[in-house]
Amino acid sequence: MPKCPKCTKEVYFAERVTSLGKDWHRPCLKCEKCSKTLSPGSHAEHEGKPYCNKPCYSALFGPKGFGHGGTESHSFN
Repeated sequence: MPKCPKCTKEVYFAERVTSLGKDWHRPCLKCEKCSKTLSPGSHAEHEGKPYCNKPCYSALFGPKGFGHGGTESHSFN
């Protein structure tokens, strides 16, 4: 029986959602930043963790600087 990468409990067929090459419980497949529930294929991945495409993935890992990815992407150093 496959184990959910988030909670490490067994994933039964009736509750299985496959994404990023792994089987998840539906409530466990959430954005690592904002905790929004994701659907398979409609999100991005970074280091094996799921993120919603916008705004979280874009803000965290997209291009930095003025005019790219919304207000969270600005870097003030």
